[in-house]
Amino acid sequence: MTVTTATEETTLVGAVNQALNETMAADPKVILLGEDIADPAGGVMKATLGLSTRFGTDRVRATPISEQAIIGAAIGASLAGYRPVAEIMLMDFFGVCMDQVANHAAKLRYMSGGRTNVPITIRTHVGGGRQFAAQHSQSLEAWMMHIPGLKVAVPSTPADAKGLLTSCILDDDPCIHMESMMAFYTPGPVPTGWFAIPLGVADVKREGTDVTIVTWGWQVGEALAAAEALAADGTSVEVVDLRTLVPLDRGAILTSAAKTGRVLVVHAATQFAGPGAEIAAMVQKELWGQLAGPVERLGAAYAPIPFAAGLEQALFPNRDTIADTVRKMQ
Repeated sequence: MTVTTATEETTLVGAVNQALNETMAADPKVILLGEDIADPAGGVMKATLGLSTRFGTDRVRATPISEQAIIGAAIGASLAGYRPVAEIMLMDFFGVCMDQVANHAAKLRYMSGGRTNVPITIRTHVGGGRQFAAQHSQSLEAWMMHIPGLKVAVPSTPADAKGLLTSCILDDDPCIHMESMMAFYTPGPVPTGWFAIPLGVADVKREGTDVTIVTWGWQVGEALAAAEALAADGTSVEVVDLRTLVPLDRGAILTSAAKTGRVLVVHAATQFAGPGAEIAAMVQKELWGQLAGPVERLGAAYAPIPFAAGLEQALFPNRDTIADTVRKMQ
């Protein structure tokens, strides 16, 4: 991690804007593509506000509503030496451009014998908890993780968003940067100036001795709140924020799991066939005989995401269901 001492308070959206601003200033080959990203709109979430004014609309391209065209153009530009940052407004819309993502961006370096890199970053917003209903709220990281050739980052804090996005843009492979809308506007300290966090390095957001919670994205905040409630009961919970799912920090997971002996994997993605299954299988295999109980998983229910607030809240894990699950594990 790049070390810097000065920080300022900003939101996750503000941190994303800083990372884009600083990487574009450092490298003229960094360009942005996406719907409504140019000023005065500055993106639907305002993450690109001011960038087209500073760098021009030749580098901050507002595109038609065509996810296929956005990713196709980004791949083509990357083959010509650019480092495009393409915004797919919501992760649900990856279904429209999955051919470009899965069969072109992820595979071209392998199909060219390593001679052709595809250094694109795809920024996308992840719903859930915001009442955006079934087609605007899904957390589809399991899709991305299943495709060899892609890297997947999911920040939970403004500082992590800035550091991970910077590293994604600098990376020579295609990266997916998932930005949780539930964490968008919660402020936090962010290093000023250039700041990068290496991909594949988890962060222990809270140390503990009794149970490990492995999580990422907006569920980190819910896990930390659950850990605080459990501390009042005398249970010490360690919260491991993976930050990147590919590459996966297996060492951090196994070190924490070996220390506590109990593991709960929590995510906003659907629990059935979700990322937690892979993590649970890995921990069970590597620490067979050392755990105090089976690895547990807690994810979204296997159902389309409803619009009604009460139903949506019941679908996703939250601090109460996380705490209740931990209590049952002991």
